[in-house]
Amino acid sequence: MTDSSSDIPFPPKRTENSEGSRNSDTVHRVVTGSLSPTLEAKDVNPPEVQRMVVEHIVKSEGGSSSSVSFRLRVFSGKVPRPTGEVDYDTWRNSVELILQDPSLSDIHRSRRILDSLLPPASEIVKQLGPKALPVAYLDILDSAFDTVEDGDDLFAKFLNTLQNAGEKPSLYLQRLHTNLLKVMKRGGIPADEADRQLLKQFCRGCWDDTLIAKLQLEHKRNRPPPFPELLLQLRSEENKHFSKESRMRQHLGPQRQRASSHIVTANPLDLGQNEMSEGSQVDELKRQVAKLQSQLVKQKNKQTGRSVLPSTDAVLELKQQVTELQSQMTKLRVQKNPEPKNNQGKMKQTSIQFPRENPPTADHKPPHRPRPGYCFQCGEDGHVASICENDPNPSLVTIRGRY
Repeated sequence: MTDSSSDIPFPPKRTENSEGSRNSDTVHRVVTGSLSPTLEAKDVNPPEVQRMVVEHIVKSEGGSSSSVSFRLRVFSGKVPRPTGEVDYDTWRNSVELILQDPSLSDIHRSRRILDSLLPPASEIVKQLGPKALPVAYLDILDSAFDTVEDGDDLFAKFLNTLQNAGEKPSLYLQRLHTNLLKVMKRGGIPADEADRQLLKQFCRGCWDDTLIAKLQLEHKRNRPPPFPELLLQLRSEENKHFSKESRMRQHLGPQRQRASSHIVTANPLDLGQNEMSEGSQVDELKRQVAKLQSQLVKQKNKQTGRSVLPSTDAVLELKQQVTELQSQMTKLRVQKNPEPKNNQGKMKQTSIQFPRENPPTADHKPPHRPRPGYCFQCGEDGHVASICENDPNPSLVTIRGRY
């Protein structure tokens, strides 16, 4: 008798790894095509994978931003400085930012310094090699291109720094601060005296006394504000002043200068006015001379018969006055001679021209013309050529014209 129980199918036994078998069955059904794939979000992007991707992106962005922000500009040390390059002080300040970046190693700092150098600056540091420390490169570059003045000389130059024409007070303060940093670098003044010396020199070298009085900077010398605060105050006042001027121009309108025309006319009375005034002066002097001469004659008549002594003081004084008047008349006559030239110049300026004949020269003599009173055809007296009935006699006409 056969065992019928062996032919009866039994359901599969449920094991502990039922979830794994279910997944295997699902994969089998997907492969055979009997079931479409339906995957959950946690199966595709697990949290661990997402966290690793985010950390990688953040690190990549941080490294790229730091490399861009600390890129050095080109420096060669050529004199005069080529276009597009910076001076050594500007380049040196950029290098200080790289040295303070903790994300860069010494080898990366050295590479950035070498990449920003051109000959002859690159030739100076070439002997150190590419693996030297950044401090070694900076020491040799400082000795070649940095200022060689000591702190006292730089401080004296700082005290002689004054505001230039057309320079804003804020720009003047920035220029003072740049020079003061050089003084501090060379040991000219201690760091705790920087703000006080900066404010003192600004009040001394700035020409805008109204701004200094408005901000009460003279009273702040004992407790000076730091450089950023002082710079902000100056720029704020400059902005207020500029805004007020803009509103004034907008309200009042542009002040346009009106065009004025000057009309010059030539008047014969005006041209001879100077001559008339000088002529009246000459007449007045003549009258005074005649008066003095009459007084002199009267003085001599009074002394006649009394004595034959020399002239008295009154007579000498009268003679002296007569001499002075005569000299004044002579000067007026001399000044009167060049007047036609001056008048001619005035007439030229007024674009009025008068015709004039050229004076005769030695080579060109005016032709001899017959004198009137006789006939120009026959040379006889008593009639004219228009009613002359005689034959022409040119020889007689020529003789009569010469005499």
